[in-house]
Amino acid sequence: MIAVSNSTPLIALAKINQLYLLKDFFGEIFIPEEVYDEVVLRGSGLTGASEVASCSWIKTEPVANRLAVDALCISLDRGEAEAIVLSREKDALLIIDDGDGRKSAKQLGLKITGTVGILLLASDEGMLDLKNTLDELKSAGFRLSDREYGKIMSLGCRPTELKGSQPRA
Repeated sequence: MIAVSNSTPLIALAKINQLYLLKDFFGEIFIPEEVYDEVVLRGSGLTGASEVASCSWIKTEPVANRLAVDALCISLDRGEAEAIVLSREKDALLIIDDGDGRKSAKQLGLKITGTVGILLLASDEGMLDLKNTLDELKSAGFRLSDREYGKIMSLGCRPTELKGSQPRA
């Protein structure tokens, strides 16, 4: 399965040393140029910058439909807009956490997941302890309400967006 990521999942997974999960599940991840700029160039010195820059399996690609990006930028930041458009252009799973971005992607009919979805999949595959990893994610500054945390912990299967995907490329 082809996957495109926005910046937040890359940074969040890097903060908890779980960025490798994206490679394990998808082989390679595509990011638009704006996401690379946000994480690596403007984020230089911050968590995620060196990790993303050093991963040969994270591929930066330009977005073709600039008009669609500009239209989405009315309500989203440029990185989210480019990730959504690139995902649509590549017919790829979109990895995004922002609520407005997720809503826009769903309205466009895109398959989506987020940082927590990746962690649920890894937990389902026996690759990590979900509770400890979610606690670490929250400690690293990832916003997750107590209600969402409880809901995630009660899930007994992998996220529906990823069912039927081919884990471990």
